[in-house]
Amino acid sequence: MNILLSLAAAMAAGLALTRVMKWVRLPNVTGYLIAGVLVGPYCLNWVGGDNLQALDVITAVALGFIAFSIGNEFKWKHIKEIGGKAITITVFQALMALALVDAVLLIAGCDAPMALTLGAIATATAPAATLMVVRQYKADGPVTRTLLPVVAMDDALGLMAFSISMAIARSLSSQAAVSVGMLILEPIREIVLSLVVGAALGALLALLMRFFASRANRLCLMITMVIAGVALSGVWNLSSLLVCMMIGAAFINLRQDGEAVLEGADRWTPPLFMLFFVISGAELELSVVPTVGLFGVLYLIARSLGKYGGASIGSAMVHAHPNITKYLGVALLPQAGVAIGMAQMAMISLPEYGSRIRAIVLCATLIYELVGPVLTKIALTRAGEIARPSKKPRLKKA
Repeated sequence: MNILLSLAAAMAAGLALTRVMKWVRLPNVTGYLIAGVLVGPYCLNWVGGDNLQALDVITAVALGFIAFSIGNEFKWKHIKEIGGKAITITVFQALMALALVDAVLLIAGCDAPMALTLGAIATATAPAATLMVVRQYKADGPVTRTLLPVVAMDDALGLMAFSISMAIARSLSSQAAVSVGMLILEPIREIVLSLVVGAALGALLALLMRFFASRANRLCLMITMVIAGVALSGVWNLSSLLVCMMIGAAFINLRQDGEAVLEGADRWTPPLFMLFFVISGAELELSVVPTVGLFGVLYLIARSLGKYGGASIGSAMVHAHPNITKYLGVALLPQAGVAIGMAQMAMISLPEYGSRIRAIVLCATLIYELVGPVLTKIALTRAGEIARPSKKPRLKKA
């Protein structure tokens, strides 16, 4: 199918499924993913093959804007209120997921390099699905205000954990020595440079806003800077998520009118985000589901318990709001792009285990992305941060 027709089919399917999701009271993002599966290569094949590869640029830009939106939540006043608590919760939920997946898989007889790699991938959380649910239902409260910073910082911690675990896994696989550079310096370099480049671009964006007064020009400037951040990340081997997140964080703290300016971006991004999730659904490989076996099931269970348990323990340690302790872990289950990217890197670095790792991660992504947004909505609703739909009173018959 022509690529433009593929785009039209993707958007039409996404829009159609939002009506179904409204009827069954599920998040729109779940509908977008189901729409992607339906129009993808494993069902109708309207969006597949070379067209999917050609749409990679949309995925990259959408992830950039998702990270940019999350960065806007890092207002200095807000960071001072929950910064230390969010860091503690982030560390506990990520490291407990890593440790539990490693331990369970090793006890079950999984080879150490494969177990270590899957444990590191388990730390990653998908910020996109979480952000979409928060935006759709206009969620607000202690859980929501803690959730977005935790999801954002989780990617930085996940990158470091993955780099360290992969270095050890490669050493165990090839019997080679592990260097300090591979283990520590490389992930630190990537994280620090990503934050520095993002901060510089965010400061430049705030400065250039002085020369443009119209909403249209300011929107064009924001789009330009986010695309530049995504592009430079690819050129310099940086994390586009961290770069674009830092652009948003720097901008919102350097401009007093930042929130008003960002309303323009909020009007532009919905179709981009819808396309991102429909494309993500089309890329989910249904054929991998029967191949994951025992290790795949254990990965799903151990990661879920690790995320929930780690978030609860971390929240209790910092005396967070009771709702944070009770519900935050449920909203940390979605997993997508970052985890798939890590699995792709494992295919290259650990060829003897790569295909099995990728199959497990893809299957987990399919389940987490379909179920995760629903669980996030349930958690935020029970925490009282999503307004329950009011029932219209029935008119009495005369």
